[in-house]
Amino acid sequence: MDNRETEQQIQQMMNFILNEAKDKANEIDTKGLEEYSIEKFRIVNNQKEKIRSDFSKKVKQIETQYAIARSLAINSARLEKIKARQEMLSKISEDVKGALLKDLANQEKQKSFITNLIVQGLLMLLEDEVEVRCRAADQPLIQSCFGQAQSQYAQVVKSESGANKACKLTLDAKNPLPPATGGAGGVSCLGGVVLACQNGNITVDNTIDSRLELVLEQDKPTIRKLMFGERGQYGR
Repeated sequence: MDNRETEQQIQQMMNFILNEAKDKANEIDTKGLEEYSIEKFRIVNNQKEKIRSDFSKKVKQIETQYAIARSLAINSARLEKIKARQEMLSKISEDVKGALLKDLANQEKQKSFITNLIVQGLLMLLEDEVEVRCRAADQPLIQSCFGQAQSQYAQVVKSESGANKACKLTLDAKNPLPPATGGAGGVSCLGGVVLACQNGNITVDNTIDSRLELVLEQDKPTIRKLMFGERGQYGR
């Protein structure tokens, strides 16, 4: 084999090795590109999921904050409405007290009113002896009502049951009711009576204050309806 043939063989081997190397390089490049694409796809998808998750959390946070703010606003509005209604009811109470006291400034009306309060209390107790408590300033007026109250009580019992029943009234001067203003501990009384029996263990509060409070409490639904409308129309 001469030198020329040898060089040709060497050249052929070199070309073969070079082609193999190129093929291998292309294979590595192709595989690398595939792995790159796969990894890129994985990373992009992970980032997308993370973004979606973060966005979803922020949306939920905003929705929660909105719900809390809305609830606080509704509760605040309700409290303001309740406060306004309560202030209105308190004003009605004060107006009624003023009108009642003005009406009772008439001595005859006041005496008739007190007599009725005593009789009502006696009909609740049905006792033979009852003590009557009142404001110190009202003691003369209250005592002047005893006779008529006892008579009316006996008449009502006779009319309703046919029984003859009398009740002896005495004034409990030792336990007066608070005055209209400046009472101990800020307690006051507009007038009326408290009836007591069985050594003070049983009492009936027929003061103007308690009767007015009872009437206002009983009539609250009607007052609310007249002043604020139906609940369905104006809310709670």
